[in-house]
Amino acid sequence: MTTALVECVPNFSEARRPEVIAAIIAEITAVEGVHVLDQHSDPDHNRTVVTLVGTPAGVEAATFQAIAKAAELINLDEHSGEHPRLGATDVVPFIPISGVTMAECVEIAKRLGERVATELNIPVYLYEEAAASSDRRNLAKIRKGEYEGLKATISTDSERAPDFGPHELGPAGATVIGAREFLVAYNVYLTTNDLKIAQKIAKTVRHSSGGLRYVKALGLLVEGQAQVSMNLTNYRKTPIALVVETIRREAQRYGVGISHSELVGLIPQDALTDAAVWYTQLDLFESDQILENKLFSAQEAATSLPTDPVPHTAENCPFLEDLASGDPTPGGGSAAAFSAAMGAGLVAMVARLTLGRKKYVDAENQMQAVLEQAEILRSELSAAVEADSAAFMEVMAAFKRPKDDPDRPEMIQQATLHAAQVPLSVARKACRVLELAAQAAEVGNSNAITDAGTGAALAVAALKGASYNVDINTLGLADKTKAKALIAELESLNEHAFQLKTQIDKHLAERGGLSVG
Repeated sequence: MTTALVECVPNFSEARRPEVIAAIIAEITAVEGVHVLDQHSDPDHNRTVVTLVGTPAGVEAATFQAIAKAAELINLDEHSGEHPRLGATDVVPFIPISGVTMAECVEIAKRLGERVATELNIPVYLYEEAAASSDRRNLAKIRKGEYEGLKATISTDSERAPDFGPHELGPAGATVIGAREFLVAYNVYLTTNDLKIAQKIAKTVRHSSGGLRYVKALGLLVEGQAQVSMNLTNYRKTPIALVVETIRREAQRYGVGISHSELVGLIPQDALTDAAVWYTQLDLFESDQILENKLFSAQEAATSLPTDPVPHTAENCPFLEDLASGDPTPGGGSAAAFSAAMGAGLVAMVARLTLGRKKYVDAENQMQAVLEQAEILRSELSAAVEADSAAFMEVMAAFKRPKDDPDRPEMIQQATLHAAQVPLSVARKACRVLELAAQAAEVGNSNAITDAGTGAALAVAALKGASYNVDINTLGLADKTKAKALIAELESLNEHAFQLKTQIDKHLAERGGLSVG
């Protein structure tokens, strides 16, 4: 089963004293199972961004220790820097990586926030997905006025009251803690030292002032050079290339250009791939055309499911042990995905037994394509085993929210819709497995024709199981239009599957002499 992993990216208000950062990082790495992936320190910003990853419990513990050490060593009354800040540990976002839902990251943020306030006497504000109200989702709004402004108003202005902790600031300031999706911190340097130009360009690209969606931006002066400092909160919907070209166009208006750019922390490979595709105009590009992606998919597919030919026991097939346990996950949806993955595995086996045989030379190209597609499906369906369990846990977490929480109904609906979409995706892939099984049964090695038939049978079972899970979740959707659309697609998939199964049975009868009903 997939290991539960959480990423945390705490920002500390220090970059000019390496010994302080070293002490903070030592607190993080002292926790077993937690790893520091990256550290980025900027003396002009006087800010260090640390990226750590590990188990949820480990990351939560390590982050608390880091906050405590920062509070001990950093005095905001003596701090100065270009970057806005509220506290020694300024902001602490938790990001789900694998085997963890956003709802669980929200709970980590709230639990840590209460502990920091209680044990360290530091005011804590919750933001993004953990925010108690929509007014506090935006980090910039919480940080308005910075440390000095908050210190003057926290005890008198009810709107500045923290979610946890005292209504006064000590030298460690306040800390903002939350949960969010992956964010790309990205800075673009201009060929000028004119701060006003950077500020004007930042205003142009910043969403809050009418610019690009999912872009937060500031104009700063760093090492004597004008900089547009940004957080890109959804790099898929607002690609980096679009942001860069918008800045380039705006810079030209002021007679300057882009000197260079930098990343703060880590970036998903997809974000860079999207930029490369955009600039090279690869309109028909597919991600599996990247050699490393193709190799990784094949390796992952080869190891994601048991391949030992001996009968599986609890010791060598943990999934079956988990499935038989009294826990609600994994359940029928995960089993459906597992069944479809096994079907894809059998189709891949038939393809391999066909390739290189002189008798089937005419089917060589077709079976090579079947093999590649089957392995991709096997990998995707293996991942869906975990995705279905995570979707169910997301629904349960939504229902466990306090009944007086105004966001609870919407969260339940969103989680329920997701819990229907995951098995629907499995149903689509199960149909695709059937399409490949039909090809394997028609032109593949006739000595393995029953394996093609068995793979098809597993895909049919997967489709049926996935259908049950789509049905049950659509019953809980208040938006009946969406529910009807999901059911309509499901009916279409089942009809297509029936036609494919009929074709496969015909091939089994004609080529294998099998009687199938």
